[in-house]
Amino acid sequence: MQRMPPWTAIALAASLLAGGAHAFGDKPVRLIVPAPPGGTIDVFARIISDQLAQEIRQPVIVENRPGAGGAIAVKHMLSQPADGSTLLVTVTNILTEVPHVLKVGFDPLKDVRPVAQMARSVMLFIASPQFPARDGAEAIAYVKAHPGTLSFASYSQGTASQYAGAILNRRAHLDMEHVAFPGSAPALAQVMGNQIPLMFDGSVTSKPLIAGGKVRLLAVAYKSRLPDYPQVPTLAELGYPEVDFSNWSGVFASAQTPRPLLEKIHGALARVNARKAVRERYAGTGFEPVEGDRSLEQMSTDLRTEFDRNAEIVRNFDIRLN
Repeated sequence: MQRMPPWTAIALAASLLAGGAHAFGDKPVRLIVPAPPGGTIDVFARIISDQLAQEIRQPVIVENRPGAGGAIAVKHMLSQPADGSTLLVTVTNILTEVPHVLKVGFDPLKDVRPVAQMARSVMLFIASPQFPARDGAEAIAYVKAHPGTLSFASYSQGTASQYAGAILNRRAHLDMEHVAFPGSAPALAQVMGNQIPLMFDGSVTSKPLIAGGKVRLLAVAYKSRLPDYPQVPTLAELGYPEVDFSNWSGVFASAQTPRPLLEKIHGALARVNARKAVRERYAGTGFEPVEGDRSLEQMSTDLRTEFDRNAEIVRNFDIRLN
């Protein structure tokens, strides 16, 4: 039998020791969230935190660190020991959209590793209740008929919320003005109050407002109709297939984390994601569970694919900070 080179054996032993000594050890696990309480990412983190605490039998603390397009949270996570006790919980736009238009101070494809792909949220085209159009086709026609007078809100510069509006502007020959806000909540407040009539927002934050009549759903900015809104067409059905956006929510670790630790975290979160209580919370808040268990390599490939697609969008549609 071929013997393992001594330096390889030493490295493997060190990694295994790190995994056994620190993965979900005797200190609380901190889930760092790059957004304030109440938004899509925070909702997701709080769905999984209690269940993860039960799974690993250790306290799990959600810690909100918003700002700088998510960079504050990511860099904080990277500054901590890569031992599995500090993890990033985020929607992928923080890693695959924002870095194309903001200097974030880290490499999202080299410094960060996805360890769990758990749920998905999709983009919706919504309007204030007072907006005269009743659906997506009418909304586009109305904007065309009132050039230079209408705007759309987004939940941040350099995100799919902005991308979707920019693409619709180009493809439908519209001239909506983009108005960015630091998160969904302040943007949605402007839409509900009819100060800004239109917005592309995530399904999680929009769902309760649609149900309560506080905003109107015009179209789905995704490749297929949603089970919650089977009667609402996609923008692809209206002739704009490029307006197709979704993000997956998951858990990320420093790329310096030893492989055995990554595997241990991955396994624990896969078990959490399969729990009935978690699936029920997803359904109630507008998330769609990601089916199947993606390997660490597959998740990294998914992240790169999404990153490259958004780079092309930014380049082709000349998206930049306002």
